[in-house]
Amino acid sequence: MAETNPVEQFEVKDLFSFPHVSGYNIAFTNASLCMGLVVLAIILFIGIGSQEKALVPGRFQSMVELVYQFMLNTVRENAGHEAVKYFPIIFTLFIFILFCNLMGNFPYSFAVTSHIIVTFAFAAFVFTGVTFIGFYKHGMHFFHFFVPKGLPGGIGGIILAGFMIVIEFFSYLARPISLSIRLAANMTAGHILLKIMASFVGVGLFGIFPFAFLLIFTGFELFVACLQAYIFALLCSLYLNDALNMH
Repeated sequence: MAETNPVEQFEVKDLFSFPHVSGYNIAFTNASLCMGLVVLAIILFIGIGSQEKALVPGRFQSMVELVYQFMLNTVRENAGHEAVKYFPIIFTLFIFILFCNLMGNFPYSFAVTSHIIVTFAFAAFVFTGVTFIGFYKHGMHFFHFFVPKGLPGGIGGIILAGFMIVIEFFSYLARPISLSIRLAANMTAGHILLKIMASFVGVGLFGIFPFAFLLIFTGFELFVACLQAYIFALLCSLYLNDALNMH
């Protein structure tokens, strides 16, 4: 059995480079290619589904309408009606992460969302956006978000409030970290396990069992790809709800 490196699939490789700018290597990588293909696939998916506009929806129109309505309900139910105006941003994040996750399961493709720098960029964008919305709507009153309700009075309550404010503040700052690590870690772990199981698939009777498990786990990875995109969008909706409605 040939040796295989399960983390080699996450290596970013230059496909072609441009002249260096201020000492920085500006290159078109395999990650750039996969993200470009994802954008093209999304345009085709939504474009074809939106063009039909039939009274009895076809296959693509039904899928587009289902995804759109599902995410719209998610935002409305978890962040309120006021958050619907921010729905295009959450939907864009969801559909892009979903297609990136799914494309990462194709052979010889690149799992973009397995890289923490990519997922952290998404999470930092959400964190900055909802924080700005919170201050824009509530002003300095938004700092009350870090003060839990129901604290006792007196000196003991003041001391407890100080501890709780610090905990709430650092918990708030940890949101983009947890949001990005959750997505990247799930995608990385699944792809590593798939790579390891694929290395056990061989010729003969003993190769059947790893191959059967590989097929089952591939289906599970497709489910995880959809689930993680949904969880990311769901948490974005919950964070948006905190910014709009506070406690």
